[in-house]
Amino acid sequence: MSHDLHESLRDNVRILGDNLGQTIAADLGDDFVARIERIRALAKQGQQGDQAARHELIDYLRDLPDGDLLPVTRAFNQFLNLSNIAEQHYRGRFKRVEDYRPGSQPDLGELITRIRERGFSAQKIVEELSAMRVELVLTAHPTEVIRRTLIQKYDAIEGCLTQMEGACDRPEQATLARARLTELISQAWHTDEIRHERPTPVDEAKWGFATIENSLWQAVPDFHRQLDEMTLEAAGERLPLDAAPICFASWMGGDRDGNPNVTASVTRTVLLLGRWMAADLYLRDLEQLKSELSMWKCTAALRAEAGDVAEPYREILRRLILRMESTRDWAKAGLDGKRHEGVDIIETREQLYTPLLACYRSLCDVGLDTIANGALLDTLRRVACFGVTLTKLDIRQESTRHAQVFDELSQTLGLGSYFEWDEQQRCDFLTKELAGRRPLIPRHWECSTDTREVLDTFKVIAREHREALGTYIISMAGQASDVLAVALLMKEIGGDVRLPIAPLFETLDDLDRSGPVIDTLLGMPIYREQAGDRQEVMIGYSDSAKDAGQLAAAWAQYRAQETLVEVTKRHGVELTLFHGRGGTVGRGGGPAHAAILSQPPGSVTGSLRVTEQGEMIRFKFGLPDIASRSMEIYVCAVLEASMLPPPAPRQQWRDEMDRLAGIAHKAYVGVVREDPNFVPYFRSVTPETALARLPLGSRPAKRRQDGGVETLRAIPWIFAWTQIRLMLPAWLGSGEAFATRMQEEGGLEVLREMMNDWPFFSTYVDMLEMLLSKADLSTAAYYEQRLVDEPALKALGQSLRDRLERLEKVVLEIRDQQALLEHMPLIRQAIDVRNPYIDPLHGLQAELLQRNRDADGAISAELSRALMVTMAGISAGLRNTG
Repeated sequence: MSHDLHESLRDNVRILGDNLGQTIAADLGDDFVARIERIRALAKQGQQGDQAARHELIDYLRDLPDGDLLPVTRAFNQFLNLSNIAEQHYRGRFKRVEDYRPGSQPDLGELITRIRERGFSAQKIVEELSAMRVELVLTAHPTEVIRRTLIQKYDAIEGCLTQMEGACDRPEQATLARARLTELISQAWHTDEIRHERPTPVDEAKWGFATIENSLWQAVPDFHRQLDEMTLEAAGERLPLDAAPICFASWMGGDRDGNPNVTASVTRTVLLLGRWMAADLYLRDLEQLKSELSMWKCTAALRAEAGDVAEPYREILRRLILRMESTRDWAKAGLDGKRHEGVDIIETREQLYTPLLACYRSLCDVGLDTIANGALLDTLRRVACFGVTLTKLDIRQESTRHAQVFDELSQTLGLGSYFEWDEQQRCDFLTKELAGRRPLIPRHWECSTDTREVLDTFKVIAREHREALGTYIISMAGQASDVLAVALLMKEIGGDVRLPIAPLFETLDDLDRSGPVIDTLLGMPIYREQAGDRQEVMIGYSDSAKDAGQLAAAWAQYRAQETLVEVTKRHGVELTLFHGRGGTVGRGGGPAHAAILSQPPGSVTGSLRVTEQGEMIRFKFGLPDIASRSMEIYVCAVLEASMLPPPAPRQQWRDEMDRLAGIAHKAYVGVVREDPNFVPYFRSVTPETALARLPLGSRPAKRRQDGGVETLRAIPWIFAWTQIRLMLPAWLGSGEAFATRMQEEGGLEVLREMMNDWPFFSTYVDMLEMLLSKADLSTAAYYEQRLVDEPALKALGQSLRDRLERLEKVVLEIRDQQALLEHMPLIRQAIDVRNPYIDPLHGLQAELLQRNRDADGAISAELSRALMVTMAGISAGLRNTG
């Protein structure tokens, strides 16, 4: 990495930090700023190994008066957010979205050259890109702790950095940008970081649409222009106008799994909101085009369409604008609960695309290619990507909710209890009804409220245009009947709309059973008639890791994909795998390029779906430059995995992984499930109970409010361990597996061989190393010292830290390294820069948690807010926390 890149990042961190210091000084005085600087200096010395400084820091924080705790936490939280802005700006400017390893930055031009060298024609590459279908599914998992109002200010701050760097020879503009920067940082300091109320599902959907409006609306045509340049250079032709290698779907307002706040009414509202926002955005485009396309030369075909007018393009656009205004008014009326006839509204992508394409072809045919390939081409690309709904809305519901419908129904009809039937009885009943013509569900059935809600969701599906909807996902799927139940409900209530149905296999047992379940389904003629020749399957990363531990889950996911590829190939069905990844390593997170290339050969063949969630949406798609680069990374990875798939792993490696996963699973379960002290330790040492009060997302932290760890959602489970820097869900069990193998003859050599030659294992070790670098044994020990009293719990905590320390030594030995992240300098630097600002927040959080417990949860509103700010600050400092 060049000196200039380092300097750019450091300079911007310094500029933002100095501005924040001046803002705080103006608000709270120079003495307060001096206290902040003293805390930071002690934290920095502690990070450098000065134990006396570390103890002094803790004593200093514990002695802070109550009135100082909130402003101190706010100061460190704001600095960490400003550091993230500087890093985002650096990554956008230098196109370094995912450089966790030198040489790992994918470049589409270089990749095309490499594919050509392997014997593929340029035409074949363009065909592959044209047919590619990568859907990025935006989800509202509650890890985005920053309020939208602050995100907008942070985006504007990043814009100021861009203006300052671009105004080297225009000092008056640089002065204006600096003044605006100072103003924005002051605005951010004087804005409450923490929401006082949980966002509703509609609020979350608005946040997702705002990402499209503020970033992706510009990034999508920019990205396609880059693709055009590369395909022109490689094959002498542009990407087809209707090609959309990247498009977007959403769970915001459709994901009702364990979230009682997502109702049929909410889903309908979000669908209308998408139509309204799409119409509003397209109207801006159309008005611009109407202003610009004033030329008179056109083809006879366009003249016939436009009529005898002087400016035919403007006439076509005028009509489109009227229809789009009608569409916007119709959607707005629906949102306001008013009736609107919806006369001549635009309902489909084709209705918008066709007249624009006619204008484009006419311009090209009369020699005005330059004009055609300007703003008009950008709008065509947007229509190809976003349609008339911006995203396709997925619907997700848990399998038992569908089973409950049929249990009530079977009892109402005098057929017994569906819940008591075995799998074969259920399948026989469901397939018979799928093949039958008569309605099954009584017209005026008086069912329970829960069942009515499920049925109402299918009524929403029935009333909606197919283009607005994505996939129906069944969480906690485990049997063929789980899929058939949804197929039957869709037939009974869904009208003419037939969505793809994707079972989500999450637990270890369900992953192992996924191949046979899909095999059974595809062997049923009635199901094949419904599903056609395509099958989507979702692979769960979060709950499988919580269920079995990260290593065992990762291997189960890999094996499941291999089996699914074989099963669907045998049935002549096209498979799309939907990866339910989170932001953190414990939920399958990590660099997208490496993750995709580490999948089994044949599992990525031009199509892929993957979740993008929480704070990772902002980090990867929040700014146009970064969003464009993120899309390039996905296209590169899918193109490479499709055309140059990795070789299948050797049988020896598979045997090794079977054994490693078995050892890791046993070790993980031995602690998390079988040690009676584990749940009390977890509840004592982490901010899990306080986290439930943090108004992050619309969904409850637990699926059920009773029970232990098994009822806790994967996100707060991981978030809580991350807050204390133990990172337990992402590594527990791995150390025992690797250490056991390394003690045996040839063990180290085979692990290194797998790491060097097998992308799956190499990526796993990379992610393990990255999370180890973010873990901090001293921090975890301090939480325990402050918050845990029972000797048995302390003994468990010490054993967990010992395991983590041994794992680090094992990973370094496999890597043949002296220190972590020797080959990941940017991540190492980012962690080192942030630690002196994160450490005080850990100390303050532990102190506030203890004060809260001493007060039986009745600390003042100001201290409660300070506790929430520590969570937000630690999350900002560590970035991918959930």
